Amino acid sequence: MRPLPLALLIALAASATAADRPSRVPDAAPAGPPVSCVGLPQIRETRVRDDRTIDFVMRDGRVYRNVLPANCPELGFEQRYSYETSLSELCSTDIIHVLHATGPFQGASCGLGQFQPVTLAAQGRGAKR
Repeated sequence: MRPLPLALLIALAASATAADRPSRVPDAAPAGPPVSCVGLPQIRETRVRDDRTIDFVMRDGRVYRNVLPANCPELGFEQRYSYETSLSELCSTDIIHVLHATGPFQGASCGLGQFQPVTLAAQGRGAKR
């Protein structure tokens, strides 16, 4: 039996690690039609799930899932972003900017998608309705 090349071993280990890692995006069921905007004063917290998914938890307990139209590089890793708006709403036409934890560096700029009201599946810590 011939030994596997090192590059192949590394690739196999990386894919196994990624497959074993639980998803940070809890399952969610739609809870109404999507909306274009949410009121900034009503947002209690946001939960960046990955490079494409942000859950907006509202003060009244509702959750709006925003699935960005495209991956936003490093958003899932940094889990921090900024935005600018002259309105009291955050809308699907707005752009977010990934913030790096080290230094005042700004990462990718990415457009938001529609805000889909959802009911999150119970999935341990952090999964609330």
